[in-house]
Amino acid sequence: MINYDYFCPANNETVSVSHGIREQILTWGELCEKAGRLPGTTPAETPVERLISGGMLAMVAGGRSSASPLPVMNSCCGHPSGCSRHG
Repeated sequence: MINYDYFCPANNETVSVSHGIREQILTWGELCEKAGRLPGTTPAETPVERLISGGMLAMVAGGRSSASPLPVMNSCCGHPSGCSRHG
């Protein structure tokens, strides 16, 4: 499982959850359920954005690891035009 950060523009909250690479979380309700928290006053159907963060860890010959940074992105979401958080 991988940790992902999600941002909700409606309430300005960022929440971290762990899930499989193929799983998609699209709404605040899905995110809160996965995080084991109550949605509060934010409607469950409110869209959330998955953020890109951190780097990658790659194994190399001999069992050593080296950090390999991700390519530079224009915004947290990786879209050149930005996202609603940075628009």
